[in-house]
Amino acid sequence: MIVYQNSKKSFIEDVISNNIENVIHDFFQQKLGQKTTSGEISSWKNSMQYMNNVLNDAEIPNDAGVIIEYQIPQTSKRIDFILTGQDEYEKTYAILIELKQWSEAEITDKEAIVTTFVGKRYREATHPSYQVWSYASLLEGFNEAVYTSDIILKPCAYLHNYTSDNKIDNIIYKEYIDKAPLFFKNDTYKLRDFIKQFVKFGDKKNIMFEIDGGRIRPSKNLADNLSSMLKGNNEFLMIDDQKVVYENALALAKKATFNNKQVLIVQGGPGTGKSVVAINLLVKLTSQKLLAQYVTKNAAPRAVYETKLKGSFRKSEITNFFTSSGSFINTMPNIFDALIVDEAHRLNAKSGMFKNLGENQIKEIIHSSKFSIFFIDENQKVAIHDIGEIDEIIKLAKEQNAEVTKLELNSQFRCNGSDGYLAWLDYILQIRETANTSLDSEEYDFKVFDNPSELRDSIFEKNLINNKARLVAGYCWPWLSKKDFNAKDIIFPEFDFAMKWNLTEDGMKWVIQPESVNEIGCIHTCQGLEVDYIGIIVGEDLTVRNGIVMVDPSKRDSNDSTIRGYKSMMKSNQEYTKELMRNIIKNTYRTLMTRGMKGCYIYCVDKETNQYFKDLIKSNTLIDLVNVNRAF
Repeated sequence: MIVYQNSKKSFIEDVISNNIENVIHDFFQQKLGQKTTSGEISSWKNSMQYMNNVLNDAEIPNDAGVIIEYQIPQTSKRIDFILTGQDEYEKTYAILIELKQWSEAEITDKEAIVTTFVGKRYREATHPSYQVWSYASLLEGFNEAVYTSDIILKPCAYLHNYTSDNKIDNIIYKEYIDKAPLFFKNDTYKLRDFIKQFVKFGDKKNIMFEIDGGRIRPSKNLADNLSSMLKGNNEFLMIDDQKVVYENALALAKKATFNNKQVLIVQGGPGTGKSVVAINLLVKLTSQKLLAQYVTKNAAPRAVYETKLKGSFRKSEITNFFTSSGSFINTMPNIFDALIVDEAHRLNAKSGMFKNLGENQIKEIIHSSKFSIFFIDENQKVAIHDIGEIDEIIKLAKEQNAEVTKLELNSQFRCNGSDGYLAWLDYILQIRETANTSLDSEEYDFKVFDNPSELRDSIFEKNLINNKARLVAGYCWPWLSKKDFNAKDIIFPEFDFAMKWNLTEDGMKWVIQPESVNEIGCIHTCQGLEVDYIGIIVGEDLTVRNGIVMVDPSKRDSNDSTIRGYKSMMKSNQEYTKELMRNIIKNTYRTLMTRGMKGCYIYCVDKETNQYFKDLIKSNTLIDLVNVNRAF
C-alpha cells in the first residue's frame, strides 16, 4: 500500500511549501483509514526536510519516483522513504531508506539489536541497517514482481540527527551495515552519491506500482531451501494418523478457493504431534508456491521453530513464515492461501497488549485465508482470555460460509507413548473421571520429591544426557531478577534452594538455550514444546485438602496475565469465574506435567499436596469426585 507517491520535483515543492507533513497525513488517513500520533507527524516534517536537502541535486532526475510510508503487503511494516529510477544501463532500482530521529544508541550483546530512547523510554530496537535490509529481504523473498523481474532493491538507513560514535556503527553490526549502509547527520553528500550510483534517469516503468500490485507468495528459492531443511530431520518425521491429517489438509488446501473457504479442526492431546504436522504443512504448502503462515498466540513455539529451521536462512526470511494470532486485524479477505494455527486453544477475542484491538482472532484468521487449520486441545486452555474451543471455531466458520472438517490425532509420542499416564494425570488432578486410578512407574517416570533441591539435582543429572531436561514452576513468585540480575526469584531457605526465573535474554527460546537448565521456566515459555524430563515446582495456587484438589488464584503473582481480571469477574459472575479458575489452574499444571517425554518430577510447596501425589502413584484408592466442584 503506497501512502504518498510523487515525482522528486513535486515532492520538493511539497516540502518547500512547508506542508509536506499534512499532505502525508491526509494520504495516510485516506489510504490506511487511520490517524497517527502528533509525534509521527512531527517526524515527517523533520525527516522530509533532510531528504529534501539530499535530493536537491540536479544529477538526481526530477522524474525519479518518491514514495513515502509504503506499507509492505500482509504486514504492518512501513518503509519510510523509497526513491525509484534507472541507471545508465536502464536497470530499474528502488532505494529503500529507513529514516531515524535517533541521536544516541547503546550496543547490546544480541544480534542486530541496540538500545535507544524511543517511545518515551529506553528500550531495545532492531539496528536500522538490519531493519531496512529485512524489509528488502521480505520483498525479495515474497513479492513476485520483485523476484521475477529485474527490479533491484538497495536498502540504507539515514540517521539525520546522529553523529557517528562507534556504537550504532560498531564493528559488531558490520554484517548488516555492509548490506544496508548507514548515513549520519553530516552525510548528506555521501547519501546523495549513494543514490546517484543507481538512479541516473527517472522512473519510466512506475516501479513501485508494479511492486505494490505484485502477488505475495514465496519465491522458488525460498521454498526449496525451506523444504530441504526437513529432509532427513527425524524430529519432523510423520507417522500413522499424523500422515493422515497431513494428506487431508493438503487436499483441502487444493480445494479451497475465494468462494469455497475451508476450515480444518484437528483435535489432539499432548504429544500427539500437532506441531510436527503443522510444520510439515507449512513447508509443503510453501513448496507449492502457496502463501502460508504458522500462527500461534504464544511466542515460545514460534521462536523455537524459527531457530530449528533457520539453518542457512537469513533470519528475516524464516521469520516471515511465523506470526502471532493478533496479526490479522486489518487483513484483506482471503489474502492467504493457508493459515496454520497451532495451539488454537490459546486464541483470544481481542488482540494487543491491552486486549483492545480487533474483534475476534478466530474470525479474523478465517476471514484472512482461503484455508484455515486449527490444531487444538481444549484441555490446554490456561488463560482467562483463551477462547479457542471447537464449537466456537465451527460457529465462526459457518458465519463465513466456510466448509468445516474435523479430524483427530490419537497416536501418543510424548510421555513415553503412555495414554495411561495422561488419563491418570486427569484423574489425580480431578479434571475428568477415568479408569486409570494408578500409575505404573515402569510405564512413565513420575516422581515426587520432598525437597526442591533434590528435584533440581535430579533434573540437572538428567540434563547431562542430552541437554533436554528443564525446571518449570507455577507462576506464584514475582520476577525480581527481570530488573535486578543478582536477585533470586524462587527461594526455599530451609532447603538451601534459590533460583531465577528464565532470563530475559533467552526470551521465548528459553527451553532450547544450552544453559537454561539453571533457570526456571513457566507456562509462557514451555507451552507447545517438550523436553525429555520436566521438573515442576507446584505453587500454593494448587493444593489438596481432604483428598480434594483445590485452586487459589490469589496465590498467583500479580503479574501473571493468565488470570488478570478474575477479581472483577468474581463480582459479576462468581460461580462462572470459580469454574473458570479451576479449569485454568488445573490445566496449567496438566500442561506443565505433560512437557516431559520420558519423565515428570514434581515438588509441591504444600506438604499435604505433596503427600497426595506420592500416595497416588501406585495406589488404587478411588477419589471422591462428587464433591470436586466445591474446590475453590
